[in-house]
Amino acid sequence: AAQMKLISYMSGFGNEFASEDSRCPGSLPEGQNNTQVCPYGLYAEQLSGSAFTCPRSTNKRSWLYRILPSVRHKPFTPMSCGDLTENWNEVEPDPNQLRWKPFNIPKSSEKKVDFISGLHTVCGAGDSKSRNGIAIHMYTCNTSMIDKCFQNADGDFLIVPQQGEILITTEFGKMMVEPNEICVIQQGMRFSVDVFRETRGYILEVFGAHFELPDLGPIGANGLANPRDFQTPVAWYEDRTVATGYTIVNKYQGKLFSCQQDFSPFNVVAWHGNYTPYKYNLENFMVINCVAFDHVDPSIFTVLTAKSTRPGVAIADFVIFPPRWGVADHTFRPPYYHRNCMSEFMGLIKGHYEAKEEGFQPGGASLHSIMTPHGPDVDCFEKNSTAVLKPERVAEGTMAFMFESSFSMAVTKWGLDTCHCLDKSYYKCWEALKSHFNPNWKPSSK
Repeated sequence: AAQMKLISYMSGFGNEFASEDSRCPGSLPEGQNNTQVCPYGLYAEQLSGSAFTCPRSTNKRSWLYRILPSVRHKPFTPMSCGDLTENWNEVEPDPNQLRWKPFNIPKSSEKKVDFISGLHTVCGAGDSKSRNGIAIHMYTCNTSMIDKCFQNADGDFLIVPQQGEILITTEFGKMMVEPNEICVIQQGMRFSVDVFRETRGYILEVFGAHFELPDLGPIGANGLANPRDFQTPVAWYEDRTVATGYTIVNKYQGKLFSCQQDFSPFNVVAWHGNYTPYKYNLENFMVINCVAFDHVDPSIFTVLTAKSTRPGVAIADFVIFPPRWGVADHTFRPPYYHRNCMSEFMGLIKGHYEAKEEGFQPGGASLHSIMTPHGPDVDCFEKNSTAVLKPERVAEGTMAFMFESSFSMAVTKWGLDTCHCLDKSYYKCWEALKSHFNPNWKPSSK
């Protein structure tokens, strides 16, 4: 808690930021990026998150002023990928509705597992080489990364902590991210994760696109996730030599590689730019919903989107189902029965999901693949078909979310088998749905 209070942030989504560690005032060069000699004898290094020639509205880059440049390292060599994979052909396709019980977190007394060794790929599609695709991972860990950092050369990580806060040290500064907050570490940014207990969460990885705020259209200028509520770290550096070797782990073309260097990579004294890591508290989401009749499509709850080249079709949307009022008249209020041209992966941070009170638990997940039917279980349907429709709080004390994608995702061997968390009886929650058809029905006289 004390550490959290010491961490400060800058506010705004996609802003041009400038930050100096207060120990080195004037460390940002004035008026130019690449001075012949940088203040304090620092090295200038640019991190590009987009092609140089991208339109200004989508151009992403930051300049880092560091004690030593990141190029000073020994060669990368392959390392074990564990359960991290980009092989979508490990097992045969499975179109069934899938649900996982809470994913197991290894006990620290039995085995020390850090963030990297605790990464497990559940499903995904596409290809990091062609820069088009996504992957969904779980992280389950119990120990902090020591003299080790991670860099994802393949894409952006959207991290959703579910149990246990994580302290993320990046080249841009530090972020404390708690359950019910999210953070995004964009492609190529180096970071290390400290944990304080047994820790679990979800990761949405996108190749070839960055997350942005969805357009609001007729909603207008305000609403959903407001830009001011996104937080970016302030510059913080350590000038630390690591005689025993500091390990850089690089995820590249779906595989892991590591290299050694003798200094901390978190040696950035100052930086400026618009390509940064950031975090967001889901409690700040401004919910918009129906106030008359019918059930609004869940896209109204989109926090962040990674757009494809087709207008209105996302590589991935991050959607939440926050506490809110339900007031719709003459309406079956929970989510409707549905077959979708998108893939829907759901997770639960806390509480109970409104359409499936039983079986779907915090730290678990479900996957409803393209055109596979899904919807409320039998208890939810019967209860809400006869409910007295008065204004009521929905999802109080809960937070469910969805990673929705236009990709048809394949499930990994770990997801279908090795994790031992797949709920083989999931389909039974719909088995008791019965016909209410009455051919003699007549409309009631008004």
